[in-house]
Amino acid sequence: MAKLSPRPAALKSRRKKAKSQYSKDLLMQNDNLLARTILDSLSAHVAILDENGFILETNRAWKRFAHQNQLRMRPETKNLNYLEICDSAAAEEGGESNVAKGIRDVIAGGLEEFVLDYPCHSPDEQRWFYMRVTRARGPGPMRIVVSHENITALRQTENWLRDSKEALHQEKKKLEEANTALKVLLQRTEAHRQDMEADVIDNLHRLIRPVLARLTKMKLQGPAQALIASLDKRLAELTRPFLRRLSTLESVLTPQEIEVASLIREGLSTKEIAAQLHLEITTVNFHRRNLRKKLSLSNTATNLQSFLMNLTQ
Repeated sequence: MAKLSPRPAALKSRRKKAKSQYSKDLLMQNDNLLARTILDSLSAHVAILDENGFILETNRAWKRFAHQNQLRMRPETKNLNYLEICDSAAAEEGGESNVAKGIRDVIAGGLEEFVLDYPCHSPDEQRWFYMRVTRARGPGPMRIVVSHENITALRQTENWLRDSKEALHQEKKKLEEANTALKVLLQRTEAHRQDMEADVIDNLHRLIRPVLARLTKMKLQGPAQALIASLDKRLAELTRPFLRRLSTLESVLTPQEIEVASLIREGLSTKEIAAQLHLEITTVNFHRRNLRKKLSLSNTATNLQSFLMNLTQ
């Protein structure tokens, strides 16, 4: 009996299904190729684990690192249990593997993500890595993505910034100490200068002014009188630092008010000031009132001489 040929409609349907399946297979191959290309293009060292911790796949960076560092395992490390590798390495150092614990927590669902930065130094250089463990998204069996990114440049920059900050802190501390010492030195210098000035003015008042006053009363004539006047002028120059500071007051004093203020500070009475400056007593009192007004000494209990002495300190 002759074999019957399939009907044209059935044959067409069969061809269509085969073509559709071929398209799906080709698309899957393209997707797998794209995924492989992307995985191998990453700078991070990436491994894909199953739910038991076995390595299903690694990328090019993972293999290259394992080969360059002569790890005691196959460079691709496929079908090896990564959890056991971590546990074994930790046991050799006498501790428990935080990495293995973190991966197990992600597998169990206790953690969405496990991250860790750690040193991984070689005999030739210091290195640091950043590890990240997550679950792969999407349908299908559980897959765990483990990545190790080299963060040596970042860590070295952080260390440099920390060291620079510490160095700047130390320099700032030294500058502050030097500034404090300089302030103390300046304060001592200023105090010494004020003491010397006070001694000069005091000696002028106690030792020299009385002699000049007596000489003036002698009514000396000619060159002697000129010498006395010249000596009086030179002595006035010695008190100029005090007079300069007094003249910088916000209230502007007249030259004669500055002279009166200087003599008041020296402790001279109104009568003595009048005699030394050849003024009337009423004129000296007038200057006293103006000084108090310009120095804002409205309180009559404030001693004018004490105020003027404190003015230079």
